[in-house]
Amino acid sequence: MFFASDNTGPVHPKIMQALVAANDGYDMPYGVDGPMERVRDQVRETFEAPEAEVFLVATGTAANVLSLATLTQPWQTVFCAPQAHINEDECNGPEFYMGGAKLTLVDAPDAKMTPDALRTRIEGEETRGVHGPQRGPVSITNVTERGTVYSVSEISALSEVAKSYDLPVHLDGARFANALATTNASPDEMTWKAGVDVLSFGGTKNGCMGVEAVVLFDPKLAWEFELRRKRGAHLFSKHRFLSAQMAAYLEDGLWLQLARQANAANARLCEGLRDTGGVRFLHEPDANMSFAGWTRAGHQRLHEAGAKYYIWEGQLDGSDPQEELTARMVCDWSATDENVDQFVELVRG
Repeated sequence: MFFASDNTGPVHPKIMQALVAANDGYDMPYGVDGPMERVRDQVRETFEAPEAEVFLVATGTAANVLSLATLTQPWQTVFCAPQAHINEDECNGPEFYMGGAKLTLVDAPDAKMTPDALRTRIEGEETRGVHGPQRGPVSITNVTERGTVYSVSEISALSEVAKSYDLPVHLDGARFANALATTNASPDEMTWKAGVDVLSFGGTKNGCMGVEAVVLFDPKLAWEFELRRKRGAHLFSKHRFLSAQMAAYLEDGLWLQLARQANAANARLCEGLRDTGGVRFLHEPDANMSFAGWTRAGHQRLHEAGAKYYIWEGQLDGSDPQEELTARMVCDWSATDENVDQFVELVRG
């Protein structure tokens, strides 16, 4: 019953096998390895973007901050949701790598920005001439940090607002595969066709050991990104071990298969929790992450049985067994029906 994060699950056997195979013999370093050529072709085919440039890094934070640094001048501001990972969970990394550029937070019900709210915040910046921040990129997170998912039309609408001010668009896709599995959109529809300029394409949360791809749909950005990756200490010497993971991840649609498994596990979990009759959901659970509340007594039963998840609001220790505490639960590709059902039964009591 391990629902703390999709970071915590095992590496998929096919990806582990690819790593073992990559360890046989020698290959060139720093991203000119043989597997990277295959990865570049795979990504271009997957996104129907033959001119896209593709680079690999080991963490989602690196993918986000290097992408935004490539799009942003130090005197600009990035528009994002308050719940965005770049705002909540990256320790001012974006500001550091962007050389001091700031974040401007856009009202986002259920962690999803709306076009009107975005336009209002853009209009509120670049109003003080040299004394204030200038308008910079728009960063969208899909799946959001509250488990909700932007549709293609919603991303397109936000991009349309951004483009009306000549601003680039970054998509934080740490759980991009889960968003696609939810919407049944194609990769191209959810990215460059919807106005996205740069994608942080996640693998670590979806069965890889540690690899993320940065997909630059505008190839003119490639050289600057390469320089920033090196200068930022994120260019791997034994790069082939990143390439091997991403190649296996994309082979025969494994990445979407794993995302569908994770989404299905979360759907089963949420259906079971709803059936208990005593659970309240904080947000609509669109993909593989859910936020819900139930009694302290139920949480205590789960913890005593060894369940792993995060208490989102409230304290496990308390005198009132009926007080509601809320939880964040995330399913990964390896979650089993048995573990999901056991978790639900313990909530039910």
